[in-house]
Amino acid sequence: MNSKIIVDLRRSYFQIPQPLNQQIFDLTLNLQSHAFLRNAACQNIYLYLTNYVKAFSEYWFKKSLSNLMILDWGCGKGHISYLMQEIGAEITSCDVDGADDSSFAQNTPIIEKASINVIPLEHPYILPFNDASFDIVLSFGVLEHVPNDFESLQEIHRILKSSGLIFCFFLPYHLSWTQRLAHLRGDFYHDRLYSKKMVKKLLKQSKFELIDIWHRQLLPKNSISYSNYRTFEFIDQWITEYTPLKYTATNIEFVACKR
Repeated sequence: MNSKIIVDLRRSYFQIPQPLNQQIFDLTLNLQSHAFLRNAACQNIYLYLTNYVKAFSEYWFKKSLSNLMILDWGCGKGHISYLMQEIGAEITSCDVDGADDSSFAQNTPIIEKASINVIPLEHPYILPFNDASFDIVLSFGVLEHVPNDFESLQEIHRILKSSGLIFCFFLPYHLSWTQRLAHLRGDFYHDRLYSKKMVKKLLKQSKFELIDIWHRQLLPKNSISYSNYRTFEFIDQWITEYTPLKYTATNIEFVACKR
């Protein structure tokens, strides 16, 4: 495993300009709960992350994305499943049955338009899939919300094939200035924050091998618009990659494989 190639691949794909998805704008036009997807700076993040998943997975498996079994774990509004389908993935989507922000407790126009079948999860961490069912599991802002993160990672390990991948994005960082500010305001949407040491310990305990880990997003983008959002994103990424300010970034993210 060439770590330089892996890091260079991430850096380069995070910077490749992607056209915004007009259908997402149209489908979510009148929904405040989906407003972040209409913010170009925010939608851009999902576009480059999903394209990074495609590039990394095809590098790792030496197969086309369409030939890989992928699970969108905790698919929520369905935008990740939809964007993955748009770039050629055959994807399985699932979400907890009962939570306020799950696919089953909110308006889901993207899921309906794309005819995405969401499999309900009825246990805090046990997944209704056979051993070694998937090549890839995606966690876009999910791991920090589950009641049992270690047990959930063990289950993901079980359903992954040998050398299968887990991509974990939007994991809230314990030194993040935005997370701390939210807590001071009484917003505990992310009540569990993570350090790199915690992530490495969790992965080791659940028998994953860490491939790459990084800081991302110093400044908020869900509700703040930036006129030249791609330039702003480039600057933000540079700061969180090469300066000490990365230690106050919003997220840490990683990719790991089943040992």
